[in-house]
Amino acid sequence: MRYQLKQIYCRPWTLSGLSLPLIESHYENNYGGALRRLNAITEQLESLDFANTPGYVINGLKREELVALNSTLLHELYFASLGGDGRVTNAMSEALARDFGSVQCWRTEFSAMGYALGGGSGWVLLCWMPRDGRLINQYAAEHSQAVAGGIPMLALDVYEHAYHIDFGANVKAYVDTFLRNIDWQAVEGRYEDAIKVAPPRPLVQEEFGNLPGVGVEEVRAMLAEGKPLQLIDTRPMHFVSRQKDIAEGVTWRDPERVQEWMGELSKSDPVVVYCAYGFHVGCRTAIALREAGFDARYMKVGHSGWKAAGGPIRMQA
Repeated sequence: MRYQLKQIYCRPWTLSGLSLPLIESHYENNYGGALRRLNAITEQLESLDFANTPGYVINGLKREELVALNSTLLHELYFASLGGDGRVTNAMSEALARDFGSVQCWRTEFSAMGYALGGGSGWVLLCWMPRDGRLINQYAAEHSQAVAGGIPMLALDVYEHAYHIDFGANVKAYVDTFLRNIDWQAVEGRYEDAIKVAPPRPLVQEEFGNLPGVGVEEVRAMLAEGKPLQLIDTRPMHFVSRQKDIAEGVTWRDPERVQEWMGELSKSDPVVVYCAYGFHVGCRTAIALREAGFDARYMKVGHSGWKAAGGPIRMQA
């Protein structure tokens, strides 16, 4: 595969406070250099006999491919982020206010992240996270560290090559100038595309229909707030006897004997039951309780998820 040079997205002569020599050098030397390096690495990889090449050679080339490819992609996005008047569109104002509190809150955070990279290197990105359905600001250091699954829509290059010709070491002036040149109409277009990307498919336990489940975070919040909640560990006996641990303040009940102990529960307070991982045992126990008239749900992640979320644990005798 050969990567093709992309035309510079913005019109360099229209930018305010960013000189032609700066933009031309950035595009020709840094973006162009990354693309040339990427194609050279690609050519080497295509010629490799992977079955017989030492691991350190493969590791080195694939690592450099990642750096060069991300540098190429982020530089293309950087130039595509410029060329506007810096005025946020109505649609993006609403999106930023939803996820950051206000446009000004977003701007303050994004700018502060750029200022903080002064004298160092890296990128500041505004990204859409399909998994969580929200926008975030993130760093992308060394062209390679980025949020997995994030879709960048706005990129600020804070490597010194992006500003030193015009601003010297004054990274603050550069970041402020960048913000005044953002093409928010183009950002909005990328946002519209990004929000169409579906999040990772959730786990669906079709065999249990519409049985309500609850996340471990919600359970812990209810306990912390002192809300009435009957939380019951219903892991099978062989799990409990082997692992010897249990959530702090929680009682274990044998799921095979649910008909015997359910009479000890209150029907006026909600019940949450959980098993080892949040599958069959917890679901079946919740169904049995609901059929008996209890407001019962199962905790989706089970005992293992409770521990993964840092829930307090005690050891049983």
